[in-house]
Amino acid sequence: MVSVNKGEWDRSKGYDFVNDFNYQWLKEVRNKLKENGTIWISGTFHNIFSIAQMLNELEFKILNVVTWVKTNPPPNLACRCFTHSSEIIIWARKNKKVPHYYNYELMKEINDGKQMKDVWNLPAIAPWEKSCGKHPTQKPLGVLSRIVLSSTQPNAWILDPFTGSSTTGIAANLLNRRFLGIDQEIEFLEMSKRRREEINSLAIFEEYKQKIQGFKDKKQLTEYLLFEPSVEYGQELPF
Repeated sequence: MVSVNKGEWDRSKGYDFVNDFNYQWLKEVRNKLKENGTIWISGTFHNIFSIAQMLNELEFKILNVVTWVKTNPPPNLACRCFTHSSEIIIWARKNKKVPHYYNYELMKEINDGKQMKDVWNLPAIAPWEKSCGKHPTQKPLGVLSRIVLSSTQPNAWILDPFTGSSTTGIAANLLNRRFLGIDQEIEFLEMSKRRREEINSLAIFEEYKQKIQGFKDKKQLTEYLLFEPSVEYGQELPF
């Protein structure tokens, strides 16, 4: 049994507050995105519908609504409803008329040569991903790595304005991308720092890369990264 109390930051303050908050942070992020930039937002039924509404109001173009089906969800102890075993992830681009980047060939390759669907069957966070501490909403590297590889190119800057324990950042570093994370909780920023320092060890860096779920075998990701064409973006932050 685990507590669902994630902290004061996760408590709802009403629909009007939630909608206004989502509108404001999405507006700020939109201003920072490159013209062909895209954004990924994960959530549950508590907030994802508000997110979708605000994306439309800000004239983003929603590309996909991905359903991440957890292959190892925790049981529903109350036994009064279905087991919560999925999360919704919205993928949207800044401009409706400006093409975005999508690594179609790789997604097809890791899906046995078939077009990848918007339903992803990937496990929830594993114990080894909690080596530097626990975050109540920490996402697994398998999910974030798929997001990073599908929609960014090498050396791209990735911004996570709610970085938490910075799984996005760890995925970015393992996959040859650059990262900037923001969070208001010092505890989680310290955890993020420990996780980043942990992969300074080449042995751990390679070990974690081999453990990323969603590939045919341990060699597939390493071989792909060796030959992935590099793109130089410069030193500015063109998210």
